[in-house]
Amino acid sequence: MFFVPKVMSTQHPDNATPSPFADEAGVIRGEGEVQEAAAVFALGCNEQMWDSEGKEADNQVVRKLLTGYPEFFQDERRLGRDVILTLRVPNPGIERDMRKSMVEALQSVPSAWDMARNFYGDGDDGTAPIQEVILPFTTSAEELALVEAYYRRVIVGQEELTLFQGRMVRDWVGEFFPKQLRVIPLIEDMENLFYCDRIVEEYLYGRDLPGQRVFLARSDPALNYGIVSAELVLKVGLSRLYDLEKRLGIPLYPIIGAGSVPFRGHLTPVNIDRALKEYPSAHTFTVQSAFKYDYDQETVRKGIAELRAHERGEPIPIDQERARAVMDKYTAEYQSQVRNLITTITAAARHVPKRRERKLHVGLFGYGRSLDGVGDEVTLPRAIGFAASLYAIGVPPELLGLTALDGDDLAFVREVYPSLDDDLRAALRFVNERAVRELLGEEYLRLTGKYTDELDRVHEGLTSAIQAGIAYGSRVDISHYVEEAAQLRRFLG
Repeated sequence: MFFVPKVMSTQHPDNATPSPFADEAGVIRGEGEVQEAAAVFALGCNEQMWDSEGKEADNQVVRKLLTGYPEFFQDERRLGRDVILTLRVPNPGIERDMRKSMVEALQSVPSAWDMARNFYGDGDDGTAPIQEVILPFTTSAEELALVEAYYRRVIVGQEELTLFQGRMVRDWVGEFFPKQLRVIPLIEDMENLFYCDRIVEEYLYGRDLPGQRVFLARSDPALNYGIVSAELVLKVGLSRLYDLEKRLGIPLYPIIGAGSVPFRGHLTPVNIDRALKEYPSAHTFTVQSAFKYDYDQETVRKGIAELRAHERGEPIPIDQERARAVMDKYTAEYQSQVRNLITTITAAARHVPKRRERKLHVGLFGYGRSLDGVGDEVTLPRAIGFAASLYAIGVPPELLGLTALDGDDLAFVREVYPSLDDDLRAALRFVNERAVRELLGEEYLRLTGKYTDELDRVHEGLTSAIQAGIAYGSRVDISHYVEEAAQLRRFLG
């Protein structure tokens, strides 16, 4: 059995409105995340990402779900058959301080299987509650193979070890199931997104698999390269995966990791058509926290139902050489503007409310890594905090880099990114004109006028108060204004 869900709930903390499972500070922790998992299954999501990469994760989640909601997970919501948990583990080659967390997460998979077998009274590899893991920042097939081999040879393989007087591990603690664990590459950087088919093809060589899921990031590419490059590189990646699927005859199931803010993918319960138009060949879409908590629950339920009802089509055709030229040109301007705004972003980020406990993510701008070999160390918040910081001062990140594109460039972009103008209109309603003039210049201010006739003046007033509070070190609760502005937008960042 190879169950491929269409709607993956994630723990990305982009919600403006605190979750009902949060504590008094608005932060979801521990038991709240277990409650959330049950709730999103009830809303219609058929997959929950369980994140061991960005935070401390509860590895007893399956036990807590089945013992805490026994009637809920019977019949049509069987874990492993109708709904699944998918672990996101740290990449040991990148996140070296968290690499043992991957081991802990993988060790929990057989325990989850035992718990499900005891709960349901049966069990086999095909109905394991956890069948796949997501490996972030995948850059090679070897990284995927290492995770798969570690699980198979070390986690499951330990059952063959002899402990004492001929007694084996499996005689003492039982067999380890499932025997195999599928690994999903989460590809996040420009070069590997562009050529994602190469990683997938190399990994599939010599493996007899019923299909392969491929997770294409949308947030970190936007943070690192800007909204236009993020959209173009996803179109290239989806096109190349489609061609690879036809060539190999093995089903490939792309996952798109989109958030609610236009900068991070613009997927909300009320604009599902936008996602299906932009990524027609995608199979699975992520439902992040703003999608779940910044709209009423009936609207959320309908949006999830629409995503589950969609059928995959062919990707948008794209001239890859032309796309590369536009991306290079645009990204250079985008990154230049980001460098200029570092101090402002950092100051605003201190006032962005936390919705979950997260660690700094590794990426082009993360952990003080040098940018384009210039030698300057650039450290930014994660993508959600980055977008939230810029919106908080009235400079939506969707603006950055656009002045690099001429008329021909924009005509090409609109062909392959048909929602460009709608996305910009949605974002630029929240511009603070004075902030754009002061921080980006008149050229950017003129650009905003082309995409919006009506600014949200309440939001503009809040961003002015936030800017003043930051500039003068006011004792006013600036984070309250940041949260209020985010609730007007229906996303934090």
